[in-house]
Amino acid sequence: QCNAGKLISSSSTHGLCSAFPFPFSHQMKVKVLSRNPDDYVRETKLDIQRVPRNYDPTLHPFEVSREYTRALNATKLERVFAKPFLASLDGHRDGVNCMAKHTKSLSTLLSGSCDGQVKVWNLTKRECVRTLQAHEGFVRGMVVRSCGTSFFTVGDDKTIKHWKMEAPGYGEEEEPLNTILGKTVFTGLDHHQKDAVFATCGQQVDIWDERRSSPIRSFTWGVDSFSAVRFNPVETELLASCASDRSIVLYDMRESAPLKKVIMTMRSNTLCWNPMEAYYFTCSNEDYNLYTYDMRYLDQPVTVHMDHVSAVLDVDYSPTGKEFVSASFDKTIRIFPKDGGHSREVYHTKRMQHVICIKWSADNKYILSGSDEMNIRLWKANAAEKLGVLAPRERQATNYSQKLKEKFQHHPQIRRIAHHRHLPKSLYHQTKELRVMKEARRKKYVNVRKHSRPGSVPLLSEKEKHVVTVVK
Repeated sequence: QCNAGKLISSSSTHGLCSAFPFPFSHQMKVKVLSRNPDDYVRETKLDIQRVPRNYDPTLHPFEVSREYTRALNATKLERVFAKPFLASLDGHRDGVNCMAKHTKSLSTLLSGSCDGQVKVWNLTKRECVRTLQAHEGFVRGMVVRSCGTSFFTVGDDKTIKHWKMEAPGYGEEEEPLNTILGKTVFTGLDHHQKDAVFATCGQQVDIWDERRSSPIRSFTWGVDSFSAVRFNPVETELLASCASDRSIVLYDMRESAPLKKVIMTMRSNTLCWNPMEAYYFTCSNEDYNLYTYDMRYLDQPVTVHMDHVSAVLDVDYSPTGKEFVSASFDKTIRIFPKDGGHSREVYHTKRMQHVICIKWSADNKYILSGSDEMNIRLWKANAAEKLGVLAPRERQATNYSQKLKEKFQHHPQIRRIAHHRHLPKSLYHQTKELRVMKEARRKKYVNVRKHSRPGSVPLLSEKEKHVVTVVK
């Protein structure tokens, strides 16, 4: 009997089989489609459905158009969800003059005010956990030791005080571990990254050993006073200070004299070293700008960062070294890329007054600002970032949107939406006025060069205008 098919009746089988040219004993070969279920079947019902796709670009002629639309929508949604302000920590009875991050704990912050009070904050609970009267007058500087067990403060009462990080037990008095009485007022303080050594500045820059009551080394270079001193976090033996004669002075702790200094057209208030690139530091200046220098080539800054409309009072780098945040007298906070001339973000509130000090948290997610009206404010480093744990698909969608925004960031419409910021009325008019003044100075300079003897008036770039000289 032939196996030609089940639908053929048994009566006609013999005649059909005799019509085939091949012998009766030959068996038919059938090719069967074989698929691996792992390629198209979900493992569980919670997984998303697998969709087969062909990535050949000829089959997707409108791919770029779709991506542009998605990038535009992602940029609009980013501005919709941009809510950077998180919390306000109130409790000080005078303006917040300085802050310090804990070296081991992300949730601990220290702040010092103009009435000599120091507060320790728990950022997770957003409350003050400890208050101590550290100095008479301003708290000028504070820093936590690298081990995180204690911290130092300096104030207008000419003292350096060493405090335990833990609060005293029940019935114990709040007293410092050690007190050093100086000869002059101290205006700045910073601690070495590894060793039991710290530096202060005032009439001179002093290097102190924690176990001694007198400085082990002092640096002077014919100036009245210094406003800030910072250790290099990478090349830990180097430090820099801002002086009142408009100079920035570099030191090596192992040398007996300063290395060199750069004199600028206006005074610098503070500076901060890049934590990832050993030779770079950024200083905040009275001329409304910030300047990033390479300490090997101080003839001109690497980058001039412009956007503020009043004196810049403080600056701090992110842990990645790719961005930094600045605090200004114009009541705003701005975030700059380290190699960008203009800020990518500006933060302000109606109640916030002159911002005196600023810190970027060690987890790269938050910014802390202390201002004149006695409050410490907590901000998001990325205004539209969603806080908390993200689902895998949510994280993937966020990363995809970010890549699309980077791909189309220079398109006019996307660039306009991404860069637009609402500013207070006074700030907007000040920015407009400064722009007019800057254009007028540029026109005057062009006209002076045009009507002067060739070569008598040099053509200076923006970087060269602000440096007077370098002294070694």
